[in-house]
Amino acid sequence: MDRRGSVPDRTWLIAIAAAMWGTDGLLRQPLAGQLPAATVVFWEHLLIVVVLLPFVPSAVRAFRAAGARERVALVLIGAGASAVATALFTQAFRYGDPVTPLVLQKLQPVIAVVAAALLLGERMRRGYWLFAVPALAGAWLMAFPNPLSAAPQAVTAALLAVAAAALWAVGTVLGRMVSVRIASRDVTVLRFAIGLPASAVVLLAQGAPVAVTGAQLGPLVLLALVPGLLGLTLYYIGLRSTAAARATLAELAFPVTAALIGVGLLGTHLEPSQWFGLLVVVASVTALGLRERSPKPVVRVDVAAA
Repeated sequence: MDRRGSVPDRTWLIAIAAAMWGTDGLLRQPLAGQLPAATVVFWEHLLIVVVLLPFVPSAVRAFRAAGARERVALVLIGAGASAVATALFTQAFRYGDPVTPLVLQKLQPVIAVVAAALLLGERMRRGYWLFAVPALAGAWLMAFPNPLSAAPQAVTAALLAVAAAALWAVGTVLGRMVSVRIASRDVTVLRFAIGLPASAVVLLAQGAPVAVTGAQLGPLVLLALVPGLLGLTLYYIGLRSTAAARATLAELAFPVTAALIGVGLLGTHLEPSQWFGLLVVVASVTALGLRERSPKPVVRVDVAAA
């Protein structure tokens, strides 16, 4: 608080959090090449749960006190939006470049609007498609170096990334529903605590190894705690005292950082059409975010990251 009693603006904190998300590819792509996706996701959840362990008892009490509808939603968030979605996202890095899956993740708000209309009965106005169609067209250009002739491997990577974005979007809507009765901290803890056994089931079903080497453990810790837990924590702290319109613009640090790291450090080459698609996706999703925070939104839904 400043001397006049006003809350300080923390747009810069949103930008830092979004930039942390952009470093995901720098850590995830090498791991995806060394370990099965199920192993990476299991260790992400395990490490985060270890850090959040002091808050688990409170979260368990909140889960027991919740109604049946909220419990089902929390299980879907933990198993689907956390464990399965992250596994799909990690697998996408095995088939494509490290930039495309991260940029396609920006489609999450577009999908969240549809999910809110279907799951929460919120009315979706026709103006929604003015933002959705360009975003989808940009995603197509971004996903394929030759948009008129998509290679099967590129299609697989794009479908995995979009499926992950869809599950995260559903998790956002369900999280919005349960947050009415359950504290956000408890929802966050339960997301990873439920996701841990779910990721273990995926690990066993795929016969993936549990053990990792010491050289792999360091990047796993960074992946779980920096773009994962720390980035999400800083984002919500910053969002408390940042105007939503400015937060939407600050989130542009995410795709920009991802593109710069992919091209500068990971040797990714993007065609001009892919750069154009990236700009279209970012512009469309940002415009949708600004519209949703205006007096006349397309549909009232929280499009923040899940």
